[in-house]
Amino acid sequence: MGPLNNPILRDTVRNDWIDYNGHMNDSAYALVFSMAVDQFMEDLGIDTEFREKHQFSIYTLETHLIYLKEAQEGQDLHVNIQLLDYDLKRMHVFFTMENRQGNRLATSEQLLMGMDMSQGRAAPFPTLVQSRIESFGKLHQGLSKPAEAGRKIGIRKK
Repeated sequence: MGPLNNPILRDTVRNDWIDYNGHMNDSAYALVFSMAVDQFMEDLGIDTEFREKHQFSIYTLETHLIYLKEAQEGQDLHVNIQLLDYDLKRMHVFFTMENRQGNRLATSEQLLMGMDMSQGRAAPFPTLVQSRIESFGKLHQGLSKPAEAGRKIGIRKK
């Protein structure tokens, strides 16, 4: 994992991600954030070989996606990650999707959990993975919590 401001994922809005409104479909935003989770797993050392050897993976327990601006076909996308909190089995992460100019397009707050795939239940992160999570957490401990983190959905009554 690179420096704090180094995107975890770079991609371009693909033609098949464009919907009938002429911009990136809501499901494509979720796909891009899912791809960012996959990259984060790889950065933590949880690649295909690791998953097969240790029967361990990460599952997404909860996600909250906020759409801020429309993304257009061919537009560059950069996804950044901030680790908000973690314990022995879970990580609370916050992703920000931006265009090349640094304008925020969307955010995705997620709760991720370590899973023993052979047992089909939650499990502590393996030692090497936990060590990498802790190192990543130390890099992020001084960052302020994003304004969108922890929001709940609902209609505000006046």
